[in-house]
Amino acid sequence: MAIHPIEYRYGTPEMKTVWDEKTKLKKMLKVEVALAKAEADIGLIPKEAADKISSGIKKVSVDRVKEIEDEISHDIMAVVLSLSEQSGKYGEWVHFGATSNDIIDTSLALQFKEAIPILEEKMIRLRSALVDQADAHKETVCAGRTHGQIGIPTTFGLKFAIWAEEVDRHIERLSQIKPRILVGKMSGAVGTQAAFGELGIEIEQKVMEYLGLGVTSVSNQIIQRDRHIEFVMFMANLATTLDKICIEIRTLQRTEIGEVQEFFGKKQVGSSTMPHKRNPIKSEQVSGLARIIRSHVQAEFLNNTLWDERDLTNSSPERIIFPEACILTDHIVKLTAGIIENLQFYPENIKKNLNLLGGLNMAEAVMIELARRGFGRQKAHEVCRDCAMKASKEDRGFLDVLLENGGVSKYLTKDELEGILNPYNYIGTAFRKVESVVERLRGEG
Repeated sequence: MAIHPIEYRYGTPEMKTVWDEKTKLKKMLKVEVALAKAEADIGLIPKEAADKISSGIKKVSVDRVKEIEDEISHDIMAVVLSLSEQSGKYGEWVHFGATSNDIIDTSLALQFKEAIPILEEKMIRLRSALVDQADAHKETVCAGRTHGQIGIPTTFGLKFAIWAEEVDRHIERLSQIKPRILVGKMSGAVGTQAAFGELGIEIEQKVMEYLGLGVTSVSNQIIQRDRHIEFVMFMANLATTLDKICIEIRTLQRTEIGEVQEFFGKKQVGSSTMPHKRNPIKSEQVSGLARIIRSHVQAEFLNNTLWDERDLTNSSPERIIFPEACILTDHIVKLTAGIIENLQFYPENIKKNLNLLGGLNMAEAVMIELARRGFGRQKAHEVCRDCAMKASKEDRGFLDVLLENGGVSKYLTKDELEGILNPYNYIGTAFRKVESVVERLRGEG
């Protein structure tokens, strides 16, 4: 019976496959075969042994490995013995000179190698969706907000361009991380390669060549976890970006704001008791699962602080951290891409909120123009603030209050003030910024 929601609710089939029992065993067996081939290449074991070990992996099953593990209470030795059974008289050459973590850490790198392109593909899709929305809405002027309060105007295009650039940086980060995590090792029990003798470095190099992995220059019994920390932190960083995007969507979907909305299916139900509800459940799921992904960072940091040449305290948490973080991160990237691609906009509400303050949010524009005309920046700030507070307190139009101020009316006419208070005239370089981002990222896509 399924227990963890990853088994039945979260995650894509392709990423789940990377972390299932069969794939994990397959990667471990692949490492054992690469080891045998490398040892045969340099004459450490008979070539016939490597051939038999290589053909024997086809008959090794998860069930048999579990059966042996139940008897001996050692998962890697269970793999070794199961493969040995299928290798006949050459079974004694299986795992020759290796220690458990030679197999565990190297096969883990193979899983990372398979997981990363799956994640990258979805990140590229998300970046494209953000770029498309940035382009489509580069001239959709809307209320900018700081501290939860309406500020000067911005554009939806700029919002999406900012997010697209951030996702692009994550794609770059992942590319930079690869050489540090897609590495394996054959260093033996404490890192000296003593069981291989003088051939250790050559064996290790050949094994990784067979597997298409980099080689750690030095390690003890395990690959040092600063490498893995970096990958887990990357996923937490990416998840936080997705959380940020979805928090913004949730905010803008609030009933009293109503500028955007997640796509809502024809038969979709928003609430079991309130039939009218159209809840941003996908964005909320992204924000919720991002918390789980971030929570793995601390545990993985602690997995680098092991006793001496190693202990087992990293093993149990990593059986959870790596599959869960990869599966959930992949899941929420896909979810966010779908949200962005199908996001619905409400121009009437966007316009209404932009003009909600009756021009008060354009006080900066008035201040800047007064300063340009010689009024003085600090003095202009004080006057505009006083006029804004008065208009707000008396529930009057900002334009009227400004015109009553002798200092302001001396420098600006009514027609000029009306133009300055038009939010569509105060978006600076937003269009150009968005166009630049769209052009660059579409070129990379």
